Amino acid sequence: MQTKNETLKKSIFIIVAVLCLFPFVQPPLALLAGFILSFTIGNPFRKKTSKATKFLLQAAVVGLGFGMNFQEALEVGKTGLLFTASSIILTLLFGLLLGKIFKTEKNTSVLISSGTAICGGSAIAAMTPIVDAKEEETSISLSIIFVLNSIALFIFPVLGHLLEMTQEQFGLWAAIAIHDTSSVVGASQRYGDVALHIATTVKLERALWIIPLSLVTALFYKKSGSKISIPYFIFLYVVAMLINTYFTPIQAISPYIVWLSKRGLTLTLFLIGAGLTKEALKKIGFKPLLQGIILWVFISVLSLLVILNTGF
Repeated sequence: MQTKNETLKKSIFIIVAVLCLFPFVQPPLALLAGFILSFTIGNPFRKKTSKATKFLLQAAVVGLGFGMNFQEALEVGKTGLLFTASSIILTLLFGLLLGKIFKTEKNTSVLISSGTAICGGSAIAAMTPIVDAKEEETSISLSIIFVLNSIALFIFPVLGHLLEMTQEQFGLWAAIAIHDTSSVVGASQRYGDVALHIATTVKLERALWIIPLSLVTALFYKKSGSKISIPYFIFLYVVAMLINTYFTPIQAISPYIVWLSKRGLTLTLFLIGAGLTKEALKKIGFKPLLQGIILWVFISVLSLLVILNTGF
């Protein structure tokens, strides 16, 4: 039987979650609200929200596809393909080098490098069974990526405005330098619709690199039975773009689908914030954290310099 205290906690959590669906609550505020609740009253629905977060994020991203034109997305993809490939390879190599310098656990180093190079938690989740990482190694890597990813959601739009970046420039920068798709979309959404379209397209194109990275890693670790976790929702995102581009009747309701997707993303960020625990933060060691910070600053600054000086 629930106590009054437990009932009150659940009520507060549900009320804040519902408020995140309203337009006056912006993504960073939702994320902050999740943090505050997690560190004060806790998350009374932790197991349920963990599953809901993954589903909501994927559904929101697919919904955003209804706001994009497939032909325009192809052009964006062509423009950022070489940049994406080179930044991923460079980040991975530098991350592994940092791991050797700091003598970070091999698996932890691989997970942090993969998460920073490609798409945060999704890449870590895909790589975990391949490298046979322990629960603690995965937890540490996810916590580091999550904390830095959350910081990026707050500071990237501010830096973008200070540097007077165009929406096209910011969208590309966010997709390259921010870890998780959730914060990439959240940050670019604050910057503008054009930034949102470019960031989402490039980030999801980037996420497909999980597949070749997983195959190569499996060869190095010599685990023939390793399963590769493919982000299938990316293909649904492409289908949504195709429908919006070539099926005229859907275009009348596309703006409403996109609006609902943006609100769903804001709710997702609240749930993500509520998923960070004190225990997870305590597990973060100094060396892995330093590796994660240096690697993130490296790719952020390098990609920024390339974007600002090459006319992207």
